[in-house]
Amino acid sequence: MTRTRPTTAPIPATDARIPRSGGIRDAISGFGLRVRSGDLGSLPVVVGLVLIWAVFQLLNPTFLSPQNLVNLAVQCAAVGTIAIGIVLVMLIGQIDLSVGSVSGLSGVIVGVTFVNFGWPLPLSIIGAILAGSVLGLIYGLLFTSFGVPSFLITLAALLTVLGLQFWVLGRNSTINIPYDSPLVFFTQQLFLPPWLAYTFSGLAAVGMFVSDWRTNIRRRNAGLTEGSLSLMALKAGLLLVALCVVVWYLAKDRGVGAMFLLFVLLVALMNFLLRRTRWGRSVYAVGGSVEAARRAGIRVNRVYISVFVLCSSFAALGGVLAAGRLASVSLSSGGTDTSLNAIAAAVIGGTSLFGGRGRAWSALVGILVIQSISNGLILLNLDSSYRYMITGVVTLLAVIIDSLSRRSRASHGQA
Repeated sequence: MTRTRPTTAPIPATDARIPRSGGIRDAISGFGLRVRSGDLGSLPVVVGLVLIWAVFQLLNPTFLSPQNLVNLAVQCAAVGTIAIGIVLVMLIGQIDLSVGSVSGLSGVIVGVTFVNFGWPLPLSIIGAILAGSVLGLIYGLLFTSFGVPSFLITLAALLTVLGLQFWVLGRNSTINIPYDSPLVFFTQQLFLPPWLAYTFSGLAAVGMFVSDWRTNIRRRNAGLTEGSLSLMALKAGLLLVALCVVVWYLAKDRGVGAMFLLFVLLVALMNFLLRRTRWGRSVYAVGGSVEAARRAGIRVNRVYISVFVLCSSFAALGGVLAAGRLASVSLSSGGTDTSLNAIAAAVIGGTSLFGGRGRAWSALVGILVIQSISNGLILLNLDSSYRYMITGVVTLLAVIIDSLSRRSRASHGQA
């Protein structure tokens, strides 16, 4: 009997095991599907920001002037830096109510050590940020060791750190930081020349393309559908055009402030760490389900401690930037609205109060909304009571949208 050797039929080109590239039409279709399923992302806040800008421009034509937008960017940097830490701590389903007090304490430490004690400015800044890191470490250890809710820990710390701020400041109600100091120069007077700002715009576009390309490679190796090369090029090109237009428009006044650039770079760095590193994936996992993360081998306590340390460190850095922008520190540094604005910025930017969902970019878009409202009302000569009420309403709307989107994703069987 003659045996025939079995043959393997060639895999058709349309077989599901062959990665296929998704084009621009597929990307648009996928975006629509995500929106219908409740995954709105940053869409609501972007639409809201456009509406806010349109309304204030109609009420006061100077709102979108280059000079006012430059001022708006500078105003965003300090509290926006604090909001980065709030985004991190909210991603693990926790909260830090003491960031305002920590920022005030760090600013006072810089003022006292640099002006009164004559320390070198870099040493004063490092000491202020380290003080914030130590406070965050204490929060993390108390939370992981005793199980005290972060709400209560940071509420108690708010008062304790405020007392430390008064104690460090001593009898001096206000300390003025010299205008010729590098800190004040950096936060108030240093702006990028147009060629350097355009260079950063090009680097941002290239960085986006490279990031998408690396994601494509990983998806290809995993046998998943690849993204379209034309779509990646289109996204990078649109980003480049948008950034160049912004740089060109701001250059009509003073240009892009160095402090605002620092804030954006910090946001980009944290976005990279959250999306591309094992630590970042662990943060999302803990925020999604602590028990599932623990069973997956993630050292949950280390994640908690690291996030609390980073949150307080960002708060301290924000306090240093605020001290430089105001060229002074006082008993009111890091006032109550600092914490509220930072938390509101994170929530409005799209970070979920329930943990596990959000991006570092939430701090940027959220603080743009907060400061746009404040800036627009000042131009209209309205007092701060309107700012608080409008900010509260916008924050509540953001929470409602988040709750509705979670309900919609649950009904569609998503996490």
